[in-house]
Amino acid sequence: LLREHGYEVAGGVLYFAASRERVPVNFDDALIEQTHAAITGLRALAQAALPPEPLTESPKCPRCSLVGICQPDEIAFLRHQSGELRPPYVADPHALPLHVQTPRAYLRKEGDCMVVEVEREKIMEARLADVSQVVVYGGGGMTTPLLHELLNRGIPVTWLSYGGWLMGHTVGAGHHNVEVRTDQYRASFDPEKCLALARGLVAAKIRNCRTLLRRNWRGSEPEVPPDLLLSLKEDSRHAERATSLATLLGVEGSAAARYFANFGRLLKADELGAFAFAERNRRPPRDPVNALLSFAYSMLTREWLVVLSAVGLDAYRGFYHQQRFARPALALDLMEPFRPLIADSVVITAINNGELGAADFVRAAGGCALTDRGRRAFIAAFERRMATEVIHPLFGYAASYRRLLEVQARLLIRWLAGEIPEYPNFTTR
Repeated sequence: LLREHGYEVAGGVLYFAASRERVPVNFDDALIEQTHAAITGLRALAQAALPPEPLTESPKCPRCSLVGICQPDEIAFLRHQSGELRPPYVADPHALPLHVQTPRAYLRKEGDCMVVEVEREKIMEARLADVSQVVVYGGGGMTTPLLHELLNRGIPVTWLSYGGWLMGHTVGAGHHNVEVRTDQYRASFDPEKCLALARGLVAAKIRNCRTLLRRNWRGSEPEVPPDLLLSLKEDSRHAERATSLATLLGVEGSAAARYFANFGRLLKADELGAFAFAERNRRPPRDPVNALLSFAYSMLTREWLVVLSAVGLDAYRGFYHQQRFARPALALDLMEPFRPLIADSVVITAINNGELGAADFVRAAGGCALTDRGRRAFIAAFERRMATEVIHPLFGYAASYRRLLEVQARLLIRWLAGEIPEYPNFTTR
């Protein structure tokens, strides 16, 4: 470009930060031709329907900003079940969700910040760079300039009812790689692929429920009854061998009945007065524990909606959960193994640590719901859980639960494209 505009450019300098070396480079005809060929190749690659093959043990990968997207070590490991996985040098983003539940709250843009006002009085301010998503409860609103800025930055806005029911999701232009969704739609019409994915999801969920019982048992017996653990283990095996989605639904229902029949034994005995739990009920939940479970599942669904939108998948086209208007079937599919690990775990922790009490709930019209204070306390507990770092059982590196959701979503994309033999579900011991 400089030469075309009349400048004489004989060469340049490459600077290597690690060794602090400057290497002069002469711009001869051969190098210019090689550069043009590389640019042509990059343009062709950008227009290709399929991504390039991941590099194998390249020293360039661990510190690359795209390593969390192409996942070279993970793909190679899943294909060959061998090799050492190098932890990617991609930190969890520092930005966090902003939950706005104050009645009549109004959000506006002020420079590079977001301001929350109630009746024209500023109650808080947050830098847009520190916000990963905005969650608005009830009748909150925002200005058009702020909404435009959020869309430009790729920050999604989720709209919930006062009780936490998902009402809608505002995102930008969306992911431009239509091939990802093409693979998803094609697989969703393949009964064998649907069943294969669903079996793994349900089996992983049951195994994680079993783990949660072992870790948090507070029943009258010193340990979880062996017959209960054995039954759940058998349920997991039956799920892996299910021959139809209908059979799988039956296995999941049987395991859920065993699990929730003993869920109350995971709570502290001195808290059972306010948090007595007999069975799972919903729509509406009739007691505090069920109110917390329903709210936690709603929050986990929202997290998956955000992740699926970011990676280019359609949250409303699933494989296990049947398609229904306005039902985020894929989000419900992929959250199955994480229900006990994130949602149920937050409920147990919030109750056993005394973060919630009887005064944090209100009963009306046969249902039970959280008060504003109770919702704030539970949201804080949920966000702490999402930020908790755990070791990936298959890959061996540490990542927060929020980051792991994205890892799993991108692995699903690889499976849908036929790049790995099976989708690796997340389970913990």
